[in-house]
Amino acid sequence: MAKSATILICDDQQMIHETLREYIEAEGFSSISAFDGEQALAMFESEKPDLIVLDLMMPKVNGIDVCREVRRKSGTPIIILTARGEELDRILGLELGADDYIVKPFSPREVAARIKAVLRRGSSAPPDAEQTLSFAELQISLSRYEVRVGGEVVACTPKEVELLYKLCSSPGRVFSREQLLSEIWGYDYYGDTRVVDTQIKRIRQKLPESGSWAIRSIYGVGYKFEVSV
Repeated sequence: MAKSATILICDDQQMIHETLREYIEAEGFSSISAFDGEQALAMFESEKPDLIVLDLMMPKVNGIDVCREVRRKSGTPIIILTARGEELDRILGLELGADDYIVKPFSPREVAARIKAVLRRGSSAPPDAEQTLSFAELQISLSRYEVRVGGEVVACTPKEVELLYKLCSSPGRVFSREQLLSEIWGYDYYGDTRVVDTQIKRIRQKLPESGSWAIRSIYGVGYKFEVSV
């Protein structure tokens, strides 16, 4: 993992910045700060951070709109911060493409661990490793974190690529939501399996329907990738 990764912290509380900066920089990363949504978007454009820690409740432009604008332009990983009771906003953030969420009050050590886990994606495979799956017009490359349909690149977040690759790696196998949480996210989501549902929904919206393959929902269990013979 590159030690020079830059983390953009977006929150209107100075104490949050000071606390997170200490733990983030202890991991070898650098950090920059934005205290409102307008500043967050400006710094996203000018600084090109490697990851964004984004509070949903910010002045001028709220975190949901920041997340929407970032996702319109880039797949930069986003970890959203939410207060207890902001469940609908959290779900909307995930539907918009946030990679993770953390509920306030939080442990700064946990935030640092989540940042490391997200940044580890894409850097764990050797540069020459070809982790690619192909099904008719669909191609998923985990080594390049890239999805193509009919040769055209489909803009996907790292989490969406990982989830799709996992399903496609075992056609016909049913994965429970809990399995996918454990194997893709790599830590306890305290039973909130809806994060899987929101990511699957986004993948389905991005990939056109095909007669040769499909992501099937298995009621009460989870999902499987099905290939037509």
